[in-house]
Amino acid sequence: MSIKTAYTTSARGIALRSMTGLARTRVTPNMLTATGVTLCAVGAVLVYFEYRNELLFFWAGALAFIVGSVLDILDGALARAGGKQSPFGGFLDSTLDRVGEGLILGAVGLVFMRDDNEIALALVLAALAGSFLVPYARAKAEGMGIKGDVGLGSRAERVTVISAGLILAPWGVLPWAIGVLAVTAWLTVVQRILHVRRELEKR
Repeated sequence: MSIKTAYTTSARGIALRSMTGLARTRVTPNMLTATGVTLCAVGAVLVYFEYRNELLFFWAGALAFIVGSVLDILDGALARAGGKQSPFGGFLDSTLDRVGEGLILGAVGLVFMRDDNEIALALVLAALAGSFLVPYARAKAEGMGIKGDVGLGSRAERVTVISAGLILAPWGVLPWAIGVLAVTAWLTVVQRILHVRRELEKR
């Protein structure tokens, strides 16, 4: 079992157990999904205002983004624990994932634009495109009946890199984190393309 598979399985198990009690309430997975993307939006706004106080606004933005992303994990766990899974819920969850990630990266891009850092801004655009292509490649692969979650840059890794970059942003780490995000996202896209090709050739 790979390290990635091990921690993903463990995290899902913990989330499922933590949602058992909540599953008995009127809270729905879609409520958690909506709350999660709202917190990501709040995080994006906070990051934009970093020029007022770098430490305060970068850290507050990172906290809102992290909590929002955790809720995005828990909505699926709640759906499984309470038998509340639905096709629309899965669609909404997947769609709003992209919204939350896009908002935070957009805010980071605006920060770089304000700082006249064109190279970092270009990295944001590359990271944004790559991050959107990663789940798209998975969805297309699974639509053909092929396992599509291979590669390094899944959502959990992307959230970790973005969060670390925001927390360490006052010390100039954010552009480097976005660079890592861009490289791993595109590497994952290539990995998934090659994986699908190999699987199709086997057929």
